[in-house]
Amino acid sequence: MLQKTYQLAPDLEICRILNGMWQVAGGHGQIDKESAVSEMLSYHDSGFTTWDMADIYGPAEEYYGEFRKTLAKKKGESELGKTQALTKFVPNPGPMTRSIVEYYIDKSIRRMKVDAIDVVQFHWWDYSDMSYLDALHHLSKLRDDGKIRHIGLTNFDTERIETMVDGGFKLVSNQAQYSVLDQRPGVLMAPFCQKHGIKLLTYGTLLGGFLSEKYLGAPEPTRSDLYTFSLQKYKNMIDEWGGWSLFQELLAALDGVAKKHRVGIANVATKYVLDKPAVAGVIIGARLGITEHRTENAKTFSLILDSEDIEKIKSVTSRSNDLFSSIGDCGSEYR
Repeated sequence: MLQKTYQLAPDLEICRILNGMWQVAGGHGQIDKESAVSEMLSYHDSGFTTWDMADIYGPAEEYYGEFRKTLAKKKGESELGKTQALTKFVPNPGPMTRSIVEYYIDKSIRRMKVDAIDVVQFHWWDYSDMSYLDALHHLSKLRDDGKIRHIGLTNFDTERIETMVDGGFKLVSNQAQYSVLDQRPGVLMAPFCQKHGIKLLTYGTLLGGFLSEKYLGAPEPTRSDLYTFSLQKYKNMIDEWGGWSLFQELLAALDGVAKKHRVGIANVATKYVLDKPAVAGVIIGARLGITEHRTENAKTFSLILDSEDIEKIKSVTSRSNDLFSSIGDCGSEYR
């Protein structure tokens, strides 16, 4: 049985299924603040205590701050120690002074109503601007000052992370797209991270909902059917990987495995990635107050995939296009 939590750092234990808050940023349906916070309390009570957000995810950090305020009121201040908050620092490229970096980190701290951020995951859009190393230097100082507990990354490639590690930067994680369909991290990223004690936090593991019974046997969706940003993004990924017909074969294979274990396709897809040795956790989007899958997600923890299951999946994925060759290393799709 899969351990439900993971020791990301000596002083930080996270739930291995993280609640992703990209979906409150817009493009995934109208989300009401009050119902969102109420839903966050339900996630917390169900043991899904780790939240992944960003300074650019609309009101995500404010929602987390309100959630903490409500949680303390309902269950006491001590309950706050049972929730973990990971946010992202996504600045526009350009000069990175201490005051610029600290301004944005202070802003996140205020919005999240925390004394220190558990993990700041740093993203940089333009590798040709080497100021990202200055930003990392200042983030490290803020960590030493106690405003940040740990530094992680988001969508950096292996080459750039190697530069950071060689430069002496201490990193706990990198967030990367990783799924049954997109296995690019396994080429360079995962082996490098394993060697250097850096963990992967993965997203896109359910392809925005495509890896579910809803799309098994379904006709190929048209552009107007893709009603969220996630579906639009991951339909492009499916096209690049091998197209709708091969994707249907993959869903059928996953469905066969799911029925054998009496779980859902999403559970199989999630566990497939959680079983990868460099992966600490999988981020599953939470459409707060619109839909929820807590009970279904919890089934992942008791699922054990055997070699026969893996071979069944591989019999389809081995016939797909090589995404590492066509897109490049992790994060290349953003640059």
